[in-house]
Amino acid sequence: MTEYFDSHCHLTDTAFRDDREAVWRRARKAGVTRLVCIASTLVDARAAVALVADREGAWCTAGVHPHEAGAARPSDLEELRSLAAAEPRIVAVGETGLDYHYDNAPRDKQRAWFDAHLEMGADLGLPVVVHSREADDDVAAALRSMPKGVAGVLHCFTGGEGAFAEAMAAGWYVSFSGIASFKSFGPVDLLRAVPDDRLLVETDAPYLAPVPHRGRRNEPANVSHVAAAVAAHLDLSTEEVARRTTENARRFYGVD
Repeated sequence: MTEYFDSHCHLTDTAFRDDREAVWRRARKAGVTRLVCIASTLVDARAAVALVADREGAWCTAGVHPHEAGAARPSDLEELRSLAAAEPRIVAVGETGLDYHYDNAPRDKQRAWFDAHLEMGADLGLPVVVHSREADDDVAAALRSMPKGVAGVLHCFTGGEGAFAEAMAAGWYVSFSGIASFKSFGPVDLLRAVPDDRLLVETDAPYLAPVPHRGRRNEPANVSHVAAAVAAHLDLSTEEVARRTTENARRFYGVD
């Protein structure tokens, strides 16, 4: 069976409250042997640690999503840092970044938390998972000014040449979600420009279900459809994309 690594999903989300165990089983049946559960707040990070603690092939992150930056307390940062330093199942910092589409948090707070996450990644030697939406210039600026040697990924990438260029210059990875299966998916040229050893796939579940499940709740089992969509853009087999992205995600997160 082809093996997949869902590099970014939110299994602590309440969308999975009623059937989370069934979601795990379907993922395994679909060949998803590894996944990373992404945190959005301090509380969520603690829940993610508990969720993956006894599960083979499952890890998590610690961070504050840009949507949550306005409500986060300054003390949350140190608690997140302590948690990430103490918990071996935490393999990255984030999700962090900037979202100027919804502006759910003031932009100055989003930027401050983004910079703090980049510094945390440098201090702890952990990669940083970055969300960017309609904030290309400021994300690019943050990557230019971040501490040297910070590793990271632009997750659920949908475009932004400035951030893409800075990520490539820094040796970062780029991850694609179910949006790559939509007819409206735009940055095919940038997808093709990602080096073979820095390409990742993800579901971002429960969001952004790929075709043929678009419009429904997403889950890790659907990462095979994401890999198939990416493969079509790259004129590769789904199995080859699965192999590459699994190997890359293992290296990026430092697992196995």
